[in-house]
Amino acid sequence: MAESLEGTVALVTGASSGIGEAGARALAKHGAAVAVAARRKERLDELVSTIESEGGKALAIETDVTVEAEARSAVERTVSELGRLDTVFNNAGRMLLGPIEGAPTDEWDQMIELNLQGLLYVAHAALPHLLEAAEDGPRGVADMVNVSSVAGRRANAGAGVYNLTKFGVGAFSESLRQEVAERHVRVSLIEPGAVDTELQDHLRDEIREQTAKRFADLDMLQSADIADALAYVVTRPRHVAINELLIMPTEQVR
Repeated sequence: MAESLEGTVALVTGASSGIGEAGARALAKHGAAVAVAARRKERLDELVSTIESEGGKALAIETDVTVEAEARSAVERTVSELGRLDTVFNNAGRMLLGPIEGAPTDEWDQMIELNLQGLLYVAHAALPHLLEAAEDGPRGVADMVNVSSVAGRRANAGAGVYNLTKFGVGAFSESLRQEVAERHVRVSLIEPGAVDTELQDHLRDEIREQTAKRFADLDMLQSADIADALAYVVTRPRHVAINELLIMPTEQVR
């Protein structure tokens, strides 16, 4: 039977929209106090108001996780203001697709900085607190859930560096899982397929048009679907770990 998150604290990155916003609300509904982190403070404040109106507790932290000092500060503020840290939802990410040939390499830099370095900074800063929570927390277990993608399982033309970053998230997550599993910190990977979020808004015009055509007839996943999966992962009993969860629209082939 699923467990309550009452008495625990979660940190969600990329929480100002989409999967992060939905994930934060799901964790709060299961009883966790939630620190929501992103760059858009106005949206974070709206999310905090929504969570509190639904009976939850939340803290807005304006931060850019690609800056190591800010990522560490977000973790420390979570612990100092909410009292502990039991769950991390490493969700912040960017998808900038297009051919490798002639690509604007600043797009590569943005994905590497956010999808990899930002995730690594948060994970490194949070790990001591998660280990402590697993040892003396109310559930005897702590969770780090990292967001990858179906693009972290197989490479496709036109997604080379996005593939690179998401394959990296998977490799890092599995390595860390092996390091801390015996201390009851669960490191899980959620790998969504096509989700209707703001990610596609950041694509160059011609790439956005191509992507829209590719998924035009597809009944895409919604952020709430991924939030539901997140809630499932972190509410398992102490002896159950969901190491990887691939979620795709029923009709999506690749």
